Amino acid sequence: MNVQTKPVAAVAATTSTAPAKPRVAPVIPRESRARAIAAQVLPPLLILAVLLTIWEFAGRQPGATLPAPSQVWTNSYDLIVNPFYDNGGLDKGLFWHLSASLTRVFMGFAIATVVGIGTGLLIGTSTFAMRGLDPIFQVLRTIPPLAWLPLSLAAFREAQPSAIFVIFITSVWPIIINTAVGVRNVPQDYRNVAAVIRLRGPSYFLKVVLPAAAPYIFTGLRIGIGLSWLAIIAAEMLIGGVGIGFFVWDAWNSSNLTDIIVALVYVGLVGFALDRAVALIGRLVTRGTMAN
Repeated sequence: MNVQTKPVAAVAATTSTAPAKPRVAPVIPRESRARAIAAQVLPPLLILAVLLTIWEFAGRQPGATLPAPSQVWTNSYDLIVNPFYDNGGLDKGLFWHLSASLTRVFMGFAIATVVGIGTGLLIGTSTFAMRGLDPIFQVLRTIPPLAWLPLSLAAFREAQPSAIFVIFITSVWPIIINTAVGVRNVPQDYRNVAAVIRLRGPSYFLKVVLPAAAPYIFTGLRIGIGLSWLAIIAAEMLIGGVGIGFFVWDAWNSSNLTDIIVALVYVGLVGFALDRAVALIGRLVTRGTMAN
């Protein structure tokens, strides 16, 4: 008995004559969104409340060396509620100290970003450059950031460029390393397609290498911005002038522990905001492929 069979494509065409319905994004109820937000916000708030309670209890004990949160609020109330005052000289609110520190960080980090990505691309694409530069960079990156400060002061003879150099030399290494790793991990399929369509030179880097290495690059940028913020605080303690690091050191010399605690809270919040900002830019650039 002869059995006639139709090709698979023909069978699929005859069995699926109805047009495909467009997908509609599910509508999330407001209650579900509220629960999701609460699940993200409530746990850290509860932990913070517990820690503050423990701190308050410990700070009220006889012989306690650190002030309790209530004492911090009482003693540093003006500093907390009015960070914008400027009485001239170094007598400024925390906003101005943070602004000065952030300016130094942005300048040093911007230079590190350009140099780090460019050098990472070179090392990632050139075997000769990797063999020649990688051992040197591995040695230089282990030098503590503040060890560079005396040399930068001797070279620039001014506090501002010296602090910017310390920021640069601190944050450039993770950017270089992560960029080089990202370039070396570009999938071979991407390279093959670029070779087939004869994509070379700057177009190859812009359309193939950079998009594929972007998650690695932004990981290096996140590490770099965090190290930059850490380094500027320590550097400003030594170089003086307006800056949050100098403010902390000056408050210590004045035995004003409550002001130090307030400044450290601001330092932590700003550092968190910087990390989140770089992470957000990374997710936008990489279209969500970069990990949080």
